[in-house]
Amino acid sequence: MMLVTDTPLPQPGAAVGVQTLDMTMKFGSFTALDHVSINIPAGSFHALLGENGAGKSTLVKCIMGFYHQTSGSLSVDGREVSIASPKDAATYGLGMVYQQFTLVPSLTGAENLVISRTEVPAVINWAKERKALAAFMERMPFQIPLDRPVSHLAAGEKQKLEIVKQLYLGRSFLVLDEPTSVLTPAEADEMLGLVRGMTERGELTVLMISHKFHEVTKFADAVTILRRGKLVGGGKVGQLSTSEMASMMIGDVKLAELDTRLPVERDAKPVLALRQIKAPDRSGLKMIDIEDLTVRAGEIVGIAGISGNGQKELIEILAGQRPANSGTISVNGADYRATREETRKHHVRFIPEEPLQNACAPKMTVTENLSFRTFDLKESGADAIWLNMGGMRKRASALIADFKVKTASPSSPIAALSGGNVQRAVLARELTGEVDLLIVSNPCFGLDFSAVAEIRARIMRARNAGAAVLLLSEDLDELLEMSDRIMVISEGRLVYETPALAADIAVIGAHMAGHH
Repeated sequence: MMLVTDTPLPQPGAAVGVQTLDMTMKFGSFTALDHVSINIPAGSFHALLGENGAGKSTLVKCIMGFYHQTSGSLSVDGREVSIASPKDAATYGLGMVYQQFTLVPSLTGAENLVISRTEVPAVINWAKERKALAAFMERMPFQIPLDRPVSHLAAGEKQKLEIVKQLYLGRSFLVLDEPTSVLTPAEADEMLGLVRGMTERGELTVLMISHKFHEVTKFADAVTILRRGKLVGGGKVGQLSTSEMASMMIGDVKLAELDTRLPVERDAKPVLALRQIKAPDRSGLKMIDIEDLTVRAGEIVGIAGISGNGQKELIEILAGQRPANSGTISVNGADYRATREETRKHHVRFIPEEPLQNACAPKMTVTENLSFRTFDLKESGADAIWLNMGGMRKRASALIADFKVKTASPSSPIAALSGGNVQRAVLARELTGEVDLLIVSNPCFGLDFSAVAEIRARIMRARNAGAAVLLLSEDLDELLEMSDRIMVISEGRLVYETPALAADIAVIGAHMAGHH
């Protein structure tokens, strides 16, 4: 049942404004959203910032009708409305573009658009539909081939099609949830620039959830910042610095200063060297072909690339999980095959992507997971015959304290920890003791601002202590912030290299997209 005043439905092509007043959402005794009032005027581009758990998703779900707020009100174009479902939200022109694509991959763009309507005829007159779609696309700032199956489109084209779908359905207020997480820098800039143009012409209002400050400062007019369910700040983007936004997001936590990079020694010894490595990719149809990759002591080499271009296979080769058909890998000048003995001898450590699945035994305790590297050794370094449970517990407690791992108890299963705390636990295990080579993949994916800053600072500390670090990341900001050198991987090959300080984002992006 939808309770409505006599609000007229929005006219296509006219942006609508949205306002929340004292929006509160409780789940039992937990308050996820606490009296949040925000105003997003028609035709504005508004950014919503906050750490994981700050209440961003809850606020958006209340606006979109997935949740019904405990108290507070929602207005569309100055009239109070009650939205009980996403279908109701659509009636007022409110739509949402999700992080994960919702298109049907086997259907063409045109088919995806037509079937997304609430009323589709039993027999579709495709000649008529195509003509109508062609006229509609002429009004769109996005050029997308609608006759191709969605599975054949690039990530940037899919993201544009998701937005076009919402516009086709008559939405004039769009929530964009982390819209650029799968795009190259050039694709992200183009897509957000076109959306920004639509807001400037008064055709659209946008509320964008983002973690990327440079996107917020470049494209948004205004920003709202949430922390622990409360509205803690905001205002016009031009009047706030990124450090002011960051301190509002995380409170008075002092962030470790990231740029503590000592210059790389000119005669720094090569620690990791790959030569002429060839291996089949996951599909078995293409080859990973790494001609030459060297990482020296006290250096971070960042590998940039769009997901699916050979990064996972490269990590698996280095972890000994994927055999190479040919070529050599050496660590500290010695042949390296990633055996437990060799990783121990050469102090090689791993922080893989999705550490709960790839670096932990989820059902085992935090203590046991923290002991994986040392449980079979005595303090002297000799092989142990018996497990020293007391020693394991003592060591785990020290690591938990040092790395601020939040856990109910050291004997809790590691799967019970939040993503950031699993990552801290893995860091505690991998960065304790001597580290000559650290191999890291997407270390901060899905983590909030303070966890990200802390994890990056720990990796930087290992580098400054002389570790060679190979950092694979799909977050170009992270690579620019952390790396000494950046290399681009595309279709299984390293195609470009640049010192990070002299890096040109447009050139890196072009190589990532295969235009080299």
